[in-house]
Amino acid sequence: MVDYNRSQRNLVGIEHDRVTNVSNTDFPGYYPGEDHAWNLEKFKENFKIQISYLSDLSSSFDLVGVDASIANAFRRIMIAEVPTLAIEYVYIENNTSIIQDEVLAHRLGLIPLKANPDYLRWFKKDDPDIEPTDYDTVVLHLSAKCTANPSAAPGTTDPKVLYNNANVYASAIQFEPQGRQAEWFPDGITLANPDILIAKLRPGQEIDLTMHCILGIGQDHAKFSPVATASYRLLPTIDIIGPPLTGDLAQKFKNCFPKGVIEINSNGEAYVKDARKDTVSREVLRHPEFDGRIKLGRQRDHFIFTVESTGAMTPDEIFIKSVQLLKKKCQILRKFNLRT
Repeated sequence: MVDYNRSQRNLVGIEHDRVTNVSNTDFPGYYPGEDHAWNLEKFKENFKIQISYLSDLSSSFDLVGVDASIANAFRRIMIAEVPTLAIEYVYIENNTSIIQDEVLAHRLGLIPLKANPDYLRWFKKDDPDIEPTDYDTVVLHLSAKCTANPSAAPGTTDPKVLYNNANVYASAIQFEPQGRQAEWFPDGITLANPDILIAKLRPGQEIDLTMHCILGIGQDHAKFSPVATASYRLLPTIDIIGPPLTGDLAQKFKNCFPKGVIEINSNGEAYVKDARKDTVSREVLRHPEFDGRIKLGRQRDHFIFTVESTGAMTPDEIFIKSVQLLKKKCQILRKFNLRT
């Protein structure tokens, strides 16, 4: 009976009109009358990280064997506390475009920059006497002037042909290394997407400005967040109860789920091929012929993470930094507790 209860604890029940077994104990993983003392070896045995997909901009991985509080801590740290470099101050020398100075500065600030933040220190914005240095500030410059193209063919209506610099893209931003920054950033400060449109100009219009970039976190402003989104969902579970589903019933069962979740074997029996593709729409619970035959749920300690980067750094680097930050928080808390 104890083993059955322990297996059921790990599942969130999905019924046609409600979700069950969603409550937790005051201390996650601890239950009265049972021995749940911390065991590092047991944790290592149950803990897993499995990468399903990884690219420069997005990733999907499974985090298994931790409580929702830990998984959510990683998610929130990735969104709001991983430091990145972004444009903070814009010094405009000339702007005769139709875009107002404030709007132009805001557009520039949202352009993701690819740079290793570990080389820089935090800039003290609250101290007016502090001057920017090469240790805390990166300088960028943008200069673009639109002129008519004298060699454009008569009758041409395309602005890109009629004018030079009709469209100003992020690729026009130039890195101006200060002090030792040429050594720290040998590849320069690159842009996550050089094709981001900043402004459209016409002959006689010009933009000339200097930008100062500093470290920041998403908690201060969204432009510092390294992720476009970071989310997770629990692994779905699908159990077929009783005799196998065959024939038309098996086909109907298969059609109740997204493609790839349910398949039919050579014997004509339906089986669960890949439950992680299920969106838990509960469509199968609408049909009376499946009453008592199907049990849906979600595994409480199996989190499927999806991380989409803005391009400032790769998704795996973002997650590793979130782990380092959570570890640092725990060390600070432990140090404080030891003092008290």
